[in-house]
Amino acid sequence: MRKTNTLSQDRERFNGNFTQQEPIPDAGIQRAVEVLQSGRLHRYNVVEGEKSDTALLETEFAEYQGARFCLACASGGYAMQVALSSFGLEYGEPVLTNAFTLSPVPGAVHNVGGKPVLVETTEQLVIDLVDLERKIESSGSRVLLLSHMRGHIADMDHLCDLLDQKGVSLIEDCAHTMGASWSGRLSGSFGVAACFSSQTYKHINSGEGGFVTTDDPDLMARAIIRSGSYMLYEHHDAAPEPAAFSDIRFDNPNCSGRMDNLRAAILRPQLKILGGNRERWNERYHTLEQALGVIKGVTLPIRPKAEVYVGSSIQFLLKEMTAEQIQMVISTCRERGVELKWFGASEPAGYTSSHDSWRYIDNQSLPATDRILSKLLDMRIPLTFSLEDCRLISRIIDQCITASAPENSPDAG
Repeated sequence: MRKTNTLSQDRERFNGNFTQQEPIPDAGIQRAVEVLQSGRLHRYNVVEGEKSDTALLETEFAEYQGARFCLACASGGYAMQVALSSFGLEYGEPVLTNAFTLSPVPGAVHNVGGKPVLVETTEQLVIDLVDLERKIESSGSRVLLLSHMRGHIADMDHLCDLLDQKGVSLIEDCAHTMGASWSGRLSGSFGVAACFSSQTYKHINSGEGGFVTTDDPDLMARAIIRSGSYMLYEHHDAAPEPAAFSDIRFDNPNCSGRMDNLRAAILRPQLKILGGNRERWNERYHTLEQALGVIKGVTLPIRPKAEVYVGSSIQFLLKEMTAEQIQMVISTCRERGVELKWFGASEPAGYTSSHDSWRYIDNQSLPATDRILSKLLDMRIPLTFSLEDCRLISRIIDQCITASAPENSPDAG
């Protein structure tokens, strides 16, 4: 049992682990063992009459998303790359994307020869539609790679209307919104294609992995060939008819990025419990949101009524604090077992970075995003946390913020 210091509340310490995930379901472990015993880990290594776990997972994920086609691949980053290249992106072509995101998003654009054009964020941590319109006009881009960063979904009705008016296509990065929705439509159902991740810290866990979904048969045929199907595309069930591959198979390179049967085996049972896990994440999120929302100096993003999210992380701003005070909050929380990430840090750390550290892309002026990220803290919420853990974490954050607040600094008064 986890122990905390009960003698003095302000000395409590959280002894949990912010990176510890729940075990793979027993059904996934059993099936993984069967795959290992068979030796048939490669998705195309099947016996006569057998459907590979990867092919079955693609069909199940397409059905879950309500999409015509699905490709399972090696990572969420690869999913974005193959979606962009299969869309027909040309070398040097501008691609609109969020300024507030994780580095694999501009990395995917760069890796397929595109030129990232970063769009400002709002205090609600979603893409700024006013700046998006400006950047559409100034860049001439024909595609937006929209990152639903940290699970925050923009007003998709207004965004899609704008893109339609401007003739811009949408590819969604749903790494943080698998199982989320806007106005009753699943995240990933708004554009020409959507990309998902099953990396360990996402909503289903295979260590690494990803998906591309689309209703466009030509885009999916190109993606399947590019993923490394060779001439085995008929082994894909969540795929276009073979006629769609007649020319595409010759015109697209093999850029191997397949998912294997072992990862597919452990993902299939997780997909079945995603809805229940979304509710469990949101219980934890709501507990933290309620407690953090009453702390003086803390600003939480407003979650719109149209948004059904998956609260696997939480973000808040410390608008009144200096960089030194925010660093003090992070340090004192860490001493008491609470791990906070800061998007405004001067140096990238772990998974967290901001646009000025992505030197492989053109330097871009983003004053609104810089202002917001300078005050923004982020925290994971794994399902291994109990609701009492969330309340304890909130108390520790409250105490550390209070101790670091401007009025409590040594120079105050």
